[in-house]
Amino acid sequence: MRGLAPLISLLALWVTPAVAQDFTTLKGHGGPIMDIAVAPDGTVVTASFDNSVGVWDGRTPTWLEGHDAAVIALTSPETQLVISGGDDFRVLVQHPELSTALRVTEHKGKVSDIAIDLRNDRLATASWDGTIHLVTIVRLLQSIDSPPFDFLPRVLTGHKSGVNAVAFAPSGGLYSASSDGTILNWEGRDTAIHGRPIVKHGFGINKLIVTDDWLAYGAVDGGTRIVHPETGDQISDFTLDRRPILSMAYHADTHQLAVGDGQGYIMMIDTAAWKISRDFRATRNGPVWALAFSNDGQTIWAGGLDDVAYGWPVASLDEYDPAINGERSFLQAADTMPNGERQFMRKCSICHALEAGPSRKAGPTMHGVFGRRAGTVPGYSYSDTLDGSPIIWDEATIDALFDQGPDHYIPGSKMPMQVIAKPQDRADLITFLKDNTSQGD
Repeated sequence: MRGLAPLISLLALWVTPAVAQDFTTLKGHGGPIMDIAVAPDGTVVTASFDNSVGVWDGRTPTWLEGHDAAVIALTSPETQLVISGGDDFRVLVQHPELSTALRVTEHKGKVSDIAIDLRNDRLATASWDGTIHLVTIVRLLQSIDSPPFDFLPRVLTGHKSGVNAVAFAPSGGLYSASSDGTILNWEGRDTAIHGRPIVKHGFGINKLIVTDDWLAYGAVDGGTRIVHPETGDQISDFTLDRRPILSMAYHADTHQLAVGDGQGYIMMIDTAAWKISRDFRATRNGPVWALAFSNDGQTIWAGGLDDVAYGWPVASLDEYDPAINGERSFLQAADTMPNGERQFMRKCSICHALEAGPSRKAGPTMHGVFGRRAGTVPGYSYSDTLDGSPIIWDEATIDALFDQGPDHYIPGSKMPMQVIAKPQDRADLITFLKDNTSQGD
């Protein structure tokens, strides 16, 4: 599920008029925006389902292509330096001047979050494998000409399910949140580190923000609560009738906490007064998956189902209409498309294009797929399983692929599990593909 063609069109940052004044859009990714970070110099960094990281210089993105699957989490502690984690289970150091991304650590499940503690030279990564990897950074990037990191990873266990979020307090305390509904405060040193539960929410917890005075968390049931970071005692509750909470960002100097949810809202909380200052409908459809403040706190960056990152002026949020359409084809009403097209849009379109030529989507183009040997689209980096595969794509092999699912038909491939159970649905998909992927189109 990776390998973008080398001749990629780089689409520059452009400005779209809004209701009152302009908001900013960063366009060029080939999939939804899964995370956003802002570097110390103000550079915006985006992670996407298209397996790539975009480093934006204000007009043109530089693409970092080290991952073999969707990039879910990132941080950017120095200009152009990115630490990213993805569905390929790996945590990488990426930089435009590094010819090859450097592996920090590798989990046994998708990497869900990354936190960095520069004061104490530590990095923490969270994974759906139920663990946290705590990495001592002996040397942060000093020279591109030599390996920039020395890593000493330690695996922390204590949660009963996948770990969704990890965060350091400014003073250095480490916290984690899990699908098991708990938040752990990791105490001790060296080999004696253990997780002490401070919150037992009852529903999975997705996001964390930690200061030395309070901890904010967002949960699957829509719970948005502020608690004491040592005792877990509740300070405030901002739970609204919207779920789940999927993203959070905090700007300390302006006392702003931003909370994004599955229904497309960004709730802004004034942490000095503990009150909701704004409640903005950011999307027409779909969730807010990613949030980040600009360094001055005047802009809130957000990402959702669109292949675009949006930056809104915080001061005038109330004057804007929803911008993130989320109107991806697979979300259209069933009666607006023939069945074969609907199957393609729901099962295939997020990763595969129908047109010939370069694409920023995560998978190879399906143009000319019938009669083509698997693993042979030029410029695409296939898994070892498909590289040199004897499979020829035709009606029978495509039917078998979706009847059994890629994980069974081609074990070890990068394709996500997608099963189309009904024979008629598979037949309609094949007909649609034959009509829309021929070399003559």
